[in-house]
Amino acid sequence: MTQDARRTTYIKGNVKKILQVALDFVDLRRALKAADESAAGGADWIEAGTPLIKAEGLNAVRELRKRFPGHKIVADMKTMDAGRTEVEMAAKAGADIVAVLGNASDATIRECVEAGKNYGAEIFVDLIEIKDPAGRAARIEKLGANYIGIHVPIDAQMLGSEPFAIVKKVRKAVSLPLAVAGGINSENAAKAIKAGADIIIVGGAITKSADAEKAAGRIKKAISKMKSIKTTLYKRVSLKDIRKILQLVSTPNISDAMHRTGDLKEMSPVVKGLKLIGQAVTVRTYPGDWAKPVEAIDRAGKGDVIVIDSGGTGPAVWGELATESAIKKKIAGVVIDGAIRDTPEIARLKFPAFSKLTSPAAGEPKGFGEINVPVTAGSLRIHPGDWIVGDDDGVVAIPQSKAVEIANRAMDVLEKENRIRKEIREGGTLSGVMELLKWEKK
Repeated sequence: MTQDARRTTYIKGNVKKILQVALDFVDLRRALKAADESAAGGADWIEAGTPLIKAEGLNAVRELRKRFPGHKIVADMKTMDAGRTEVEMAAKAGADIVAVLGNASDATIRECVEAGKNYGAEIFVDLIEIKDPAGRAARIEKLGANYIGIHVPIDAQMLGSEPFAIVKKVRKAVSLPLAVAGGINSENAAKAIKAGADIIIVGGAITKSADAEKAAGRIKKAISKMKSIKTTLYKRVSLKDIRKILQLVSTPNISDAMHRTGDLKEMSPVVKGLKLIGQAVTVRTYPGDWAKPVEAIDRAGKGDVIVIDSGGTGPAVWGELATESAIKKKIAGVVIDGAIRDTPEIARLKFPAFSKLTSPAAGEPKGFGEINVPVTAGSLRIHPGDWIVGDDDGVVAIPQSKAVEIANRAMDVLEKENRIRKEIREGGTLSGVMELLKWEKK
Protein backbone atom coordinates (compact mmCIF):
# COMPACT_ATOMS: atom_id res chain seq x y z
CA MET A 1 0.00 0.00 0.00
CA THR A 2 1.45 3.40 -0.97
CA GLN A 3 1.66 6.39 1.33
CA ASP A 4 -0.91 8.22 -0.83
CA ALA A 5 -3.30 5.27 -0.63
CA ARG A 6 -2.99 5.17 3.15
CA ARG A 7 -3.74 8.87 3.35
CA THR A 8 -6.80 8.88 1.14
CA THR A 9 -9.66 10.52 3.03
CA TYR A 10 -12.54 8.14 3.66
CA ILE A 11 -15.73 8.88 1.73
CA LYS A 12 -18.40 10.23 4.04
CA GLY A 13 -21.03 7.64 4.91
CA ASN A 14 -19.02 4.81 3.37
CA VAL A 15 -16.36 4.08 5.95
CA LYS A 16 -14.93 0.67 6.68
CA LYS A 17 -15.22 -0.06 10.38
CA ILE A 18 -11.77 0.52 11.84
CA LEU A 19 -10.05 -0.81 14.96
CA GLN A 20 -7.52 1.68 16.31
CA VAL A 21 -5.23 0.71 19.19
CA ALA A 22 -4.18 3.53 21.52
CA LEU A 23 -0.66 3.09 22.89
CA ASP A 24 -0.89 5.10 26.11
CA PHE A 25 2.48 3.92 27.45
CA VAL A 26 5.34 6.02 28.76
CA ASP A 27 8.05 3.66 27.46
CA LEU A 28 8.58 3.23 23.73
CA ARG A 29 9.91 -0.31 23.99
CA ARG A 30 6.79 -1.54 25.76
CA ALA A 31 4.57 0.42 23.37
CA LEU A 32 6.20 -1.19 20.33
CA LYS A 33 5.76 -4.66 21.80
CA ALA A 34 2.05 -4.01 22.39
CA ALA A 35 1.77 -2.54 18.90
CA ASP A 36 3.28 -5.69 17.35
CA GLU A 37 0.76 -7.88 19.15
CA SER A 38 -2.16 -5.55 18.37
CA ALA A 39 -1.35 -5.42 14.68
CA ALA A 40 -1.04 -9.21 14.57
CA GLY A 41 -4.50 -9.38 16.13
CA GLY A 42 -6.05 -7.18 13.47
CA ALA A 43 -5.68 -3.54 14.58
CA ASP A 44 -6.01 -1.32 11.49
CA TRP A 45 -4.68 1.97 12.84
CA ILE A 46 -1.97 2.48 15.47
CA GLU A 47 -2.04 5.50 17.74
CA ALA A 48 0.90 7.05 19.49
CA GLY A 49 -1.00 8.09 22.62
CA THR A 50 -0.50 11.41 24.33
CA PRO A 51 1.47 9.93 27.29
CA LEU A 52 3.79 8.19 24.82
CA ILE A 53 4.40 11.35 22.81
CA LYS A 54 4.99 13.38 25.97
CA ALA A 55 7.42 10.78 27.31
CA GLU A 56 9.28 9.86 24.12
CA GLY A 57 8.58 12.79 21.80
CA LEU A 58 7.78 12.40 18.13
CA ASN A 59 10.45 9.72 17.91
CA ALA A 60 7.60 7.41 18.96
CA VAL A 61 5.75 8.30 15.77
CA ARG A 62 8.91 7.81 13.69
CA GLU A 63 9.44 4.34 15.15
CA LEU A 64 5.83 3.33 14.56
CA ARG A 65 6.03 4.62 10.98
CA LYS A 66 9.12 2.49 10.28
CA ARG A 67 7.72 -0.56 11.99
CA PHE A 68 4.24 -0.44 10.43
CA PRO A 69 4.51 0.91 6.87
CA GLY A 70 1.11 -0.53 5.92
CA HIS A 71 -0.87 0.92 8.82
CA LYS A 72 -2.21 4.39 9.42
CA ILE A 73 -0.32 6.05 12.24
CA VAL A 74 -2.26 8.43 14.47
CA ALA A 75 -0.45 11.06 16.54
CA ASP A 76 -2.64 12.01 19.48
CA MET A 77 -1.08 15.43 19.91
CA LYS A 78 -4.13 16.93 21.67
CA THR A 79 -3.17 20.19 20.02
CA MET A 80 -4.68 23.28 21.64
CA ASP A 81 -2.56 26.00 20.04
CA ALA A 82 0.19 26.43 17.45
CA GLY A 83 -1.77 24.19 15.11
CA ARG A 84 0.34 24.64 12.02
CA THR A 85 3.60 23.89 13.84
CA GLU A 86 2.33 20.79 15.65
CA VAL A 87 0.71 19.26 12.57
CA GLU A 88 3.86 19.89 10.55
CA MET A 89 6.02 18.21 13.20
CA ALA A 90 3.77 15.17 13.49
CA ALA A 91 3.29 14.77 9.74
CA LYS A 92 7.02 14.99 9.05
CA ALA A 93 7.59 12.35 11.74
CA GLY A 94 5.31 10.02 9.79
CA ALA A 95 1.81 10.56 11.18
CA ASP A 96 -1.06 10.02 8.76
CA ILE A 97 -3.60 11.51 11.20
CA VAL A 98 -3.03 14.24 13.78
CA ALA A 99 -5.41 14.81 16.69
CA VAL A 100 -6.40 18.30 17.83
CA LEU A 101 -8.72 19.18 20.70
CA GLY A 102 -12.25 20.32 19.91
CA ASN A 103 -11.88 22.99 22.61
CA ALA A 104 -9.20 24.65 20.51
CA SER A 105 -10.19 27.86 18.79
CA ASP A 106 -11.66 27.80 15.30
CA ALA A 107 -8.48 29.56 14.16
CA THR A 108 -6.31 26.74 15.51
CA ILE A 109 -8.45 24.02 13.96
CA ARG A 110 -8.44 25.86 10.64
CA GLU A 111 -4.65 26.12 10.79
CA CYS A 112 -4.42 22.38 11.51
CA VAL A 113 -6.61 21.58 8.50
CA GLU A 114 -4.55 23.78 6.19
CA ALA A 115 -1.27 22.40 7.50
CA GLY A 116 -2.61 18.88 7.07
CA LYS A 117 -3.34 19.53 3.42
CA ASN A 118 0.14 20.95 2.95
CA TYR A 119 1.99 18.12 4.71
CA GLY A 120 -0.21 15.18 3.75
CA ALA A 121 -1.96 14.49 7.07
CA GLU A 122 -5.63 14.19 7.99
CA ILE A 123 -7.06 16.02 10.99
CA PHE A 124 -8.90 14.28 13.79
CA VAL A 125 -10.77 16.53 16.22
CA ASP A 126 -11.33 15.16 19.73
CA LEU A 127 -14.50 16.32 21.49
CA ILE A 128 -13.26 15.35 24.95
CA GLU A 129 -15.09 17.41 27.62
CA ILE A 130 -17.03 19.48 25.07
CA LYS A 131 -20.30 20.67 26.65
CA ASP A 132 -22.27 20.72 23.36
CA PRO A 133 -20.63 17.94 21.32
CA ALA A 134 -23.22 17.87 18.52
CA GLY A 135 -23.10 21.64 17.98
CA ARG A 136 -19.32 21.76 18.11
CA ALA A 137 -19.05 18.78 15.75
CA ALA A 138 -21.21 20.56 13.16
CA ARG A 139 -18.94 23.59 13.32
CA ILE A 140 -15.81 21.44 13.06
CA GLU A 141 -17.15 19.71 9.96
CA LYS A 142 -17.48 23.13 8.30
CA LEU A 143 -13.88 23.91 9.24
CA GLY A 144 -12.75 20.98 7.09
CA ALA A 145 -11.65 18.33 9.60
CA ASN A 146 -11.51 14.71 8.42
CA TYR A 147 -12.64 12.86 11.55
CA ILE A 148 -14.45 13.61 14.77
CA GLY A 149 -13.77 11.69 17.98
CA ILE A 150 -16.11 11.15 20.93
CA HIS A 151 -13.90 10.49 23.91
CA VAL A 152 -14.71 9.73 27.54
CA PRO A 153 -11.45 10.45 29.39
CA ILE A 154 -9.84 7.75 31.53
CA ASP A 155 -10.51 9.66 34.74
CA ALA A 156 -14.23 9.89 33.86
CA GLN A 157 -14.30 6.20 32.91
CA MET A 158 -13.29 5.43 36.48
CA LEU A 159 -16.58 7.00 37.54
CA GLY A 160 -18.53 4.72 35.18
CA SER A 161 -19.13 7.16 32.28
CA GLU A 162 -19.85 5.81 28.77
CA PRO A 163 -19.67 7.50 25.34
CA PHE A 164 -22.54 5.83 23.45
CA ALA A 165 -25.29 8.40 24.04
CA ILE A 166 -22.95 11.17 22.86
CA VAL A 167 -22.12 9.20 19.69
CA LYS A 168 -25.81 9.01 18.80
CA LYS A 169 -26.25 12.78 19.19
CA VAL A 170 -23.17 13.65 17.16
CA ARG A 171 -24.04 11.11 14.46
CA LYS A 172 -27.26 13.06 13.78
CA ALA A 173 -25.34 16.31 13.48
CA VAL A 174 -22.52 15.40 11.06
CA SER A 175 -21.67 13.09 8.18
CA LEU A 176 -17.93 12.86 8.96
CA PRO A 177 -16.51 9.52 10.12
CA LEU A 178 -16.90 9.24 13.89
CA ALA A 179 -14.41 7.65 16.26
CA VAL A 180 -15.27 6.57 19.78
CA ALA A 181 -12.95 5.99 22.74
CA GLY A 182 -13.47 5.35 26.42
CA GLY A 183 -13.79 1.92 27.96
CA ILE A 184 -14.41 0.08 24.68
CA ASN A 185 -13.89 -3.68 24.69
CA SER A 186 -15.13 -6.78 22.88
CA GLU A 187 -18.40 -6.73 24.79
CA ASN A 188 -19.48 -3.21 23.80
CA ALA A 189 -17.64 -2.51 20.51
CA ALA A 190 -20.71 -3.54 18.49
CA LYS A 191 -22.81 -1.22 20.65
CA ALA A 192 -20.52 1.65 19.67
CA ILE A 193 -21.01 0.90 15.98
CA LYS A 194 -24.78 0.67 16.38
CA ALA A 195 -24.66 4.09 18.03
CA GLY A 196 -23.01 5.48 14.87
CA ALA A 197 -19.26 5.07 15.30
CA ASP A 198 -17.01 4.17 12.38
CA ILE A 199 -13.66 3.97 14.19
CA ILE A 200 -13.35 2.00 17.42
CA ILE A 201 -10.45 3.23 19.55
CA VAL A 202 -9.30 0.76 22.18
CA GLY A 203 -6.57 1.26 24.74
CA GLY A 204 -6.51 -0.72 27.96
CA ALA A 205 -8.72 -3.58 26.79
CA ILE A 206 -5.87 -4.46 24.44
CA THR A 207 -2.69 -3.01 25.94
CA LYS A 208 -3.35 -4.22 29.51
CA SER A 209 -4.11 -7.74 28.35
CA ALA A 210 -1.47 -10.38 28.96
CA ASP A 211 -2.05 -11.38 25.31
CA ALA A 212 -2.72 -8.20 23.32
CA GLU A 213 -2.92 -10.15 20.04
CA LYS A 214 -5.83 -12.25 21.26
CA ALA A 215 -7.52 -9.22 22.82
CA ALA A 216 -7.29 -7.27 19.57
CA GLY A 217 -8.56 -10.29 17.67
CA ARG A 218 -11.62 -10.57 19.91
CA ILE A 219 -12.50 -6.92 19.41
CA LYS A 220 -11.91 -7.13 15.66
CA LYS A 221 -14.25 -10.13 15.53
CA ALA A 222 -16.86 -8.31 17.60
CA ILE A 223 -16.71 -5.42 15.14
CA SER A 224 -16.90 -7.56 12.00
CA LYS A 225 -19.61 -9.89 13.36
CA MET A 226 -21.47 -7.06 15.13
CA LYS A 227 -21.87 -9.07 18.30
CA SER A 228 -20.80 -8.95 21.92
CA ILE A 229 -17.88 -11.22 22.83
CA LYS A 230 -17.01 -11.73 26.49
CA THR A 231 -13.88 -9.84 27.49
CA THR A 232 -11.17 -11.36 29.65
CA LEU A 233 -10.64 -7.99 31.34
CA TYR A 234 -13.03 -6.40 33.77
CA LYS A 235 -15.68 -3.86 32.87
CA ARG A 236 -15.99 -0.48 34.58
CA VAL A 237 -18.13 -1.04 37.63
CA SER A 238 -21.08 0.78 39.11
CA LEU A 239 -21.99 1.05 42.78
CA LYS A 240 -23.77 -2.31 42.85
CA ASP A 241 -20.67 -4.14 41.59
CA ILE A 242 -18.10 -2.71 44.01
CA ARG A 243 -17.95 -5.69 46.35
CA LYS A 244 -17.31 -8.05 43.42
CA ILE A 245 -14.40 -5.95 42.15
CA LEU A 246 -12.90 -5.43 45.61
CA GLN A 247 -12.86 -9.20 45.99
CA LEU A 248 -10.50 -9.42 43.00
CA VAL A 249 -7.98 -6.77 43.99
CA SER A 250 -5.50 -6.65 46.86
CA THR A 251 -4.99 -3.99 49.50
CA PRO A 252 -1.70 -3.00 47.74
CA ASN A 253 -3.68 -2.54 44.48
CA ILE A 254 -6.12 -0.28 46.30
CA SER A 255 -3.40 1.71 48.06
CA ASP A 256 -1.61 2.23 44.72
CA ALA A 257 -4.90 3.42 43.21
CA MET A 258 -5.15 5.95 46.06
CA HIS A 259 -1.63 7.27 45.43
CA ARG A 260 -0.08 5.05 48.14
CA THR A 261 -2.54 6.14 50.83
CA GLY A 262 -5.58 4.65 52.55
CA ASP A 263 -3.79 2.13 54.75
CA LEU A 264 -4.68 1.73 58.43
CA LYS A 265 -1.36 1.77 60.25
CA GLU A 266 -0.33 -1.15 62.49
CA MET A 267 -3.39 -3.28 61.75
CA SER A 268 -2.65 -7.00 61.49
CA PRO A 269 -4.91 -9.94 60.63
CA VAL A 270 -5.80 -12.32 63.42
CA VAL A 271 -6.27 -15.06 60.81
CA LYS A 272 -4.16 -15.22 57.65
CA GLY A 273 -5.74 -16.04 54.31
CA LEU A 274 -9.11 -14.35 54.88
CA LYS A 275 -10.47 -11.40 52.87
CA LEU A 276 -12.41 -8.61 54.58
CA ILE A 277 -14.76 -6.45 52.49
CA GLY A 278 -17.65 -4.29 53.60
CA GLN A 279 -18.93 -0.86 54.55
CA ALA A 280 -18.01 0.54 57.93
CA VAL A 281 -20.24 0.63 60.97
CA THR A 282 -18.10 2.78 63.23
CA VAL A 283 -17.74 2.63 67.00
CA ARG A 284 -16.01 5.07 69.33
CA THR A 285 -15.39 3.65 72.80
CA TYR A 286 -13.00 3.93 75.70
CA PRO A 287 -10.14 1.48 76.35
CA GLY A 288 -11.61 -1.77 77.61
CA ASP A 289 -15.26 -0.64 77.38
CA TRP A 290 -16.79 -3.33 75.17
CA ALA A 291 -20.44 -2.26 75.49
CA LYS A 292 -20.70 -0.17 72.31
CA PRO A 293 -18.72 -2.65 70.17
CA VAL A 294 -21.16 -5.40 71.17
CA GLU A 295 -24.18 -3.12 70.65
CA ALA A 296 -22.84 -2.30 67.17
CA ILE A 297 -23.31 -5.95 66.20
CA ASP A 298 -27.06 -5.42 66.55
CA ARG A 299 -26.88 -2.22 64.50
CA ALA A 300 -24.77 -3.66 61.69
CA GLY A 301 -26.24 -5.41 58.66
CA LYS A 302 -25.19 -8.34 56.53
CA GLY A 303 -21.82 -7.71 54.90
CA ASP A 304 -20.90 -4.69 57.08
CA VAL A 305 -17.55 -4.26 58.81
CA ILE A 306 -17.42 -3.00 62.40
CA VAL A 307 -14.58 -0.49 62.88
CA ILE A 308 -13.76 0.18 66.52
CA ASP A 309 -11.75 3.11 67.87
CA SER A 310 -10.75 2.26 71.43
CA GLY A 311 -7.76 4.57 71.61
CA GLY A 312 -5.18 2.14 70.27
CA THR A 313 -4.65 0.42 73.60
CA GLY A 314 -5.97 -2.43 75.77
CA PRO A 315 -7.77 -4.04 77.47
CA ALA A 316 -9.58 -6.04 74.79
CA VAL A 317 -12.96 -4.85 73.50
CA TRP A 318 -13.65 -7.91 71.30
CA GLY A 319 -13.40 -11.66 71.75
CA GLU A 320 -14.87 -15.05 70.92
CA LEU A 321 -18.42 -14.37 72.08
CA ALA A 322 -18.66 -11.13 70.13
CA THR A 323 -17.34 -13.03 67.13
CA GLU A 324 -20.00 -15.74 67.48
CA SER A 325 -22.65 -13.04 67.59
CA ALA A 326 -21.20 -11.24 64.54
CA ILE A 327 -21.12 -14.47 62.54
CA LYS A 328 -24.78 -15.06 63.36
CA LYS A 329 -25.58 -11.60 61.96
CA LYS A 330 -23.44 -12.34 58.83
CA ILE A 331 -21.18 -9.39 59.55
CA ALA A 332 -18.15 -9.34 57.24
CA GLY A 333 -15.52 -8.69 59.91
CA VAL A 334 -14.08 -6.35 62.50
CA VAL A 335 -11.21 -3.84 62.61
CA ILE A 336 -10.04 -2.68 66.04
CA ASP A 337 -7.76 0.23 66.85
CA GLY A 338 -7.14 -1.36 70.20
CA ALA A 339 -7.00 -4.89 71.55
CA ILE A 340 -8.65 -8.21 70.73
CA ARG A 341 -8.54 -11.52 72.63
CA ASP A 342 -9.53 -15.18 72.16
CA THR A 343 -7.55 -15.24 68.92
CA PRO A 344 -7.26 -19.06 68.70
CA GLU A 345 -11.05 -19.36 68.87
CA ILE A 346 -11.52 -16.56 66.34
CA ALA A 347 -9.05 -18.34 64.04
CA ARG A 348 -11.04 -21.55 64.40
CA LEU A 349 -14.20 -19.66 63.45
CA LYS A 350 -12.38 -18.21 60.39
CA PHE A 351 -13.73 -14.73 61.07
CA PRO A 352 -11.89 -11.80 59.40
CA ALA A 353 -10.58 -9.77 62.31
CA PHE A 354 -7.82 -7.13 62.33
CA SER A 355 -6.44 -5.36 65.36
CA LYS A 356 -3.54 -3.31 66.62
CA LEU A 357 -3.02 -5.41 69.78
CA THR A 358 -3.90 -8.69 71.44
CA SER A 359 -4.54 -8.99 75.15
CA PRO A 360 -5.92 -11.69 77.42
CA ALA A 361 -7.61 -9.09 79.61
CA ALA A 362 -11.03 -7.61 78.88
CA GLY A 363 -12.45 -4.45 80.33
CA GLU A 364 -15.93 -3.69 81.64
CA PRO A 365 -19.12 -2.85 79.66
CA LYS A 366 -19.65 0.70 80.91
CA GLY A 367 -21.57 1.95 77.86
CA PHE A 368 -19.50 5.04 77.06
CA GLY A 369 -19.00 6.02 73.43
CA GLU A 370 -21.02 6.32 70.19
CA ILE A 371 -21.98 4.25 67.15
CA ASN A 372 -21.85 5.46 63.52
CA VAL A 373 -19.84 8.61 64.11
CA PRO A 374 -16.48 9.50 62.51
CA VAL A 375 -13.66 7.62 64.25
CA THR A 376 -9.89 7.30 63.98
CA ALA A 377 -8.44 3.87 63.26
CA GLY A 378 -4.86 3.22 62.27
CA SER A 379 -4.23 6.99 62.18
CA LEU A 380 -6.90 7.37 59.48
CA ARG A 381 -10.27 9.08 59.74
CA ILE A 382 -13.08 6.62 59.01
CA HIS A 383 -16.69 7.62 58.37
CA PRO A 384 -19.78 5.41 58.52
CA GLY A 385 -20.31 3.82 55.12
CA ASP A 386 -16.67 3.97 54.01
CA TRP A 387 -15.51 0.76 52.32
CA ILE A 388 -13.05 -1.33 54.32
CA VAL A 389 -10.85 -3.97 52.68
CA GLY A 390 -8.44 -6.22 54.54
CA ASP A 391 -6.13 -9.09 53.59
CA ASP A 392 -2.81 -10.53 54.71
CA ASP A 393 -1.05 -7.21 53.93
CA GLY A 394 -3.28 -5.15 56.20
CA VAL A 395 -6.34 -2.92 55.93
CA VAL A 396 -7.27 -0.02 53.64
CA ALA A 397 -10.26 2.33 53.79
CA ILE A 398 -11.96 3.85 50.75
CA PRO A 399 -14.10 6.97 51.24
CA GLN A 400 -17.70 6.16 50.37
CA SER A 401 -17.88 9.10 47.95
CA LYS A 402 -14.96 7.71 45.91
CA ALA A 403 -15.78 4.01 46.09
CA VAL A 404 -16.67 3.51 42.41
CA GLU A 405 -13.64 5.44 41.19
CA ILE A 406 -11.16 3.69 43.50
CA ALA A 407 -12.56 0.23 42.73
CA ASN A 408 -12.06 0.90 39.02
CA ARG A 409 -8.60 2.37 39.52
CA ALA A 410 -7.53 -0.57 41.69
CA MET A 411 -8.58 -2.99 38.96
CA ASP A 412 -6.67 -0.87 36.46
CA VAL A 413 -3.58 -1.22 38.66
CA LEU A 414 -4.01 -5.01 38.81
CA GLU A 415 -4.40 -5.35 35.04
CA LYS A 416 -1.33 -3.22 34.33
CA GLU A 417 0.62 -5.41 36.75
CA ASN A 418 -0.60 -8.50 34.88
CA ARG A 419 0.93 -7.09 31.69
CA ILE A 420 4.22 -6.32 33.48
CA ARG A 421 4.22 -9.78 35.07
CA LYS A 422 3.97 -11.34 31.60
CA GLU A 423 6.92 -9.29 30.33
CA ILE A 424 9.02 -10.35 33.33
CA ARG A 425 8.18 -14.02 32.74
CA GLU A 426 9.26 -13.64 29.12
CA GLY A 427 12.77 -12.86 30.31
CA GLY A 428 12.79 -9.31 31.61
CA THR A 429 13.41 -7.94 35.08
CA LEU A 430 11.24 -5.44 36.91
CA SER A 431 13.79 -2.64 36.62
CA GLY A 432 14.32 -3.43 32.95
CA VAL A 433 10.63 -3.63 32.08
CA MET A 434 9.87 -0.38 33.90
CA GLU A 435 13.07 1.35 32.70
CA LEU A 436 13.62 2.62 36.24
CA LEU A 437 16.90 4.42 35.58
CA LYS A 438 15.18 6.53 32.95
CA TRP A 439 12.38 7.55 35.33
CA GLU A 440 14.41 8.20 38.48
CA LYS A 441 13.82 11.74 39.71
CA LYS A 442 16.64 14.04 38.66
